[in-house]
Amino acid sequence: MFAQLPERPMHSVRWVLTISWLLVIASLFYDPWTVALTKPDHTWSPLRLTGQCIQVQGSCVEEQPYPIGATLFWGAIVPSGIFILLVFGHELWRRICPLAFLSQIPRGLGKQRQFKRENPKTGKIRYELAKVKSDSWLGRNYPYVQFGWLFIGLCGRILFFNADRLVLGLWLVFTIVAAIAVGYYYGGKSWCQYFCPMAPVQTIFSEPRGLLGSKAHMSEQRITQSMCRTVQSDGNEQSACVACQSPCFDIDSERTYWNGLNNPEESIIRYGYVGLVVGYFLYYYLYAGNWDYYFSGVWNRDPNQLASLMSPGLYLSGQPINIPKLFAVPLVLGGFSATGYFLGTWIEQRAKSYDQQHHKHSDTDLIRHRIFVICTFAIFNFFFLFAGRPLLQLTPIWVQYAFDLSIVFLSTLWLQKSWRRSSDLYSRENLANRFRKQLERLQLDVSQYLDGRSLDDLHTNEVYVLAKVLPGFTQEKRHEAYKGVVREALEEGYVSTSSSLAVLQQMRHELGISDDEHQEVLEELGVKDPELLNPNRKRSLENQIRLTGYQKSLERFLRLQQQISSTEFTSSAEASDAIRALRREYSITPQEEEWVLSGFAPDAGNTQKAESLLARLNEWNLCDRDLNHPSLQAHPAILQLLHQGVQHKRELIVRSILEILVSLKDHPSATTIARSLKQLSPHLTTELVSRNSWQSHLQQSIADLLIQPQALEQSAQVVSTQDTLSHLETLLHHYNSVIQAAALFAIAQLDPQRAQTMAQMIQRDSSPSLLNDTAERLLALPPSPALTEFPVLEKLVHLSNSDFFDRLQCETLIALSDRSEIKTYTKGDVITEAGDTCREFLLLIEGDASIQGTNGQTIIRIDRLHPGQILDELEVLTHSTLENTILAESERTRIVAIPVDALDDLLERDSSFARRILDLEGRQLQRLVRLGTHA
Repeated sequence: MFAQLPERPMHSVRWVLTISWLLVIASLFYDPWTVALTKPDHTWSPLRLTGQCIQVQGSCVEEQPYPIGATLFWGAIVPSGIFILLVFGHELWRRICPLAFLSQIPRGLGKQRQFKRENPKTGKIRYELAKVKSDSWLGRNYPYVQFGWLFIGLCGRILFFNADRLVLGLWLVFTIVAAIAVGYYYGGKSWCQYFCPMAPVQTIFSEPRGLLGSKAHMSEQRITQSMCRTVQSDGNEQSACVACQSPCFDIDSERTYWNGLNNPEESIIRYGYVGLVVGYFLYYYLYAGNWDYYFSGVWNRDPNQLASLMSPGLYLSGQPINIPKLFAVPLVLGGFSATGYFLGTWIEQRAKSYDQQHHKHSDTDLIRHRIFVICTFAIFNFFFLFAGRPLLQLTPIWVQYAFDLSIVFLSTLWLQKSWRRSSDLYSRENLANRFRKQLERLQLDVSQYLDGRSLDDLHTNEVYVLAKVLPGFTQEKRHEAYKGVVREALEEGYVSTSSSLAVLQQMRHELGISDDEHQEVLEELGVKDPELLNPNRKRSLENQIRLTGYQKSLERFLRLQQQISSTEFTSSAEASDAIRALRREYSITPQEEEWVLSGFAPDAGNTQKAESLLARLNEWNLCDRDLNHPSLQAHPAILQLLHQGVQHKRELIVRSILEILVSLKDHPSATTIARSLKQLSPHLTTELVSRNSWQSHLQQSIADLLIQPQALEQSAQVVSTQDTLSHLETLLHHYNSVIQAAALFAIAQLDPQRAQTMAQMIQRDSSPSLLNDTAERLLALPPSPALTEFPVLEKLVHLSNSDFFDRLQCETLIALSDRSEIKTYTKGDVITEAGDTCREFLLLIEGDASIQGTNGQTIIRIDRLHPGQILDELEVLTHSTLENTILAESERTRIVAIPVDALDDLLERDSSFARRILDLEGRQLQRLVRLGTHA
């Protein structure tokens, strides 16, 4: 709600609030005027002293007229902050907080601590803004630091500065100085993120979101919630994020909440805070022996606060307990905090245990979340039973009732809203919003299905339902849309390569995308941008926002200086003080600088990408060549599978280069790239450009160059065993576990000792089950074993090589293999007999077979089958009886037999496979019709 309020008026609001707060602090040191409002003889002031005897430990407190600065601070300012946090959320509080505003003074003055960094290769010096490192002691323990400071602050209130205005003023001044000092020592909102004692309170009341808080994960705005932002001279707002913390509470509080839900500090802070607040307010009763001491507000003007530090700190059953107040306060507050923590964790454990006993699929995260929500609801209402009550009691009774009703009503609305939230729902909304963007980019005509609404108006489930019913949303477009979601999620650090499979599982289920297709998407993205899948490069939404902010600032500066160039970054601009200041402000490294500058010359960046892809294409060409090792020729099925895997890699690279050529248009480098591509992969390039719609997107001259015929150069180079082994080791890391296992088998044929060593390493690692089983069997067999010694791998290799199962998802192929068996026949054996009901799908893998029929009384041979062909495929699909007999013609004929039921299950589960089979059988029927016509 408040996230989109313009920054310029909000800046003015911060100034007003900050000046007002500083005036209140100044009044704590000198205020001769407001004392008159509290004198007993004042005619109209509700704050005037009444002379009522308020007892503390059996004695009346002597009251004197007092300045009202401390009363306003504790009775109005502090409670209003808690109210704002729950109702309006942190996105309002953090944009108006005076202390957060003051902590940015060093940044506004351009005086912040920086580290000097020197490039060891070039000697170039740059300065980097100091930030709290996530792996430092403070980066790991800041929640405890903040909660500890909050605990000290509440103890200090009771002991030192509830009523003593001078001590309170000094404490607040010390806090302001500390905030400014942190703003100097660390960049960004480091005070708010790592030091502020109010930060735990903000997370408790503003997470997952405030009642009127916005959904940052579904926002189309680049600047969300309470993100750091600046206003340019043209009035446009721009992110000033320096990624001081990730995930960032200011960018998306709900994301931060779910990411840290199971962190141990969460239970300490949330349950401990409940006990701390209860203990804080209850202590007033335990100290004075009555509630009048608190509700009258005498504690706020007690002249004996500092003098009573060594007096009895507890008064129970009319008797003082001789524990000095200086020690009693931290003991009581600490004891209640510990009780709150242990009681909260006990309730949580009992709730989880009960849920696991009574529900098959227990969601422990949801249980913890809902207990946190109940704690926040309860402590918010408990807090406002006491907070501000001394001032509120001075108002008419109807005002007090209205206030109480509004507190209960608003907190109940917050409870209802937060109760329905879950990490799964957040993830679904997040991914649905990403998917919605991909649908918009595909420019599909969806108006007839939305009844006047736009895609932005659709709920999460409606987006997925729409995707299922759109006639133009083909499997190819579904794949492209999903790939766009994965790319964006990886770029923002929402998922990593390893976690993406689990995080995106629900979305794949909604879109009918298998786990293997997800791996294919990762492979395609890795071809275009290898850094995207680099596990050593830490990506995050905060980093992306930081780099985007720097890019926009740099672009604006260059535009103003009229030095922006489409081809290069001018040295004069690079040397300017303003740009160096921007680098320091956004903590830009040389690698990041290079990436940002490539955005100003997209053609140059595309040219570099194309050159990199051409180099990788050449590597895969060499791999394809080196697989033709003489020692592997005895295993044609293995070679065919490995060549298919390499061919798929080459095809992905060629497609990526063609996309770059489309974007380059008539750039001079396009022709050079096209010639190199044609030279490296003439046949594949011509096939892709001719078969698909590339010709309509490419420049005509480029398209003509790519499709013109080119004679293949025959080279008789000797294949090196070492090179072949090196390429086979590369294939061991292929996403397809069948290709991995086949590569390990091939290594065993070339270097048995090396294969044994690798097999042992594979068994130690958490490798896919197929690769692990292959390694285990390899260790138990003599050197250079035959493929028949690996029955599971053998079936999978032959199924993968069959046109019938081409590009079938690996997991489905393995499931089929598990339900199949290999049958062996000798010459003359009947494989299937005419008149029998077809019960198995048969794939010929070794030897020949013949189809025999009858012409009257004469038996004739209709056709001859060779390895790789399917037997009686039409009868299998139609479940009909066999019209012909099939006999084995070789001394050793082997087939893979798959039960018809297994194939039926696959056809029902995999719609893309069913469409492919219909296409294959359609072509087969056309061939048979043509044969019949000629006959």
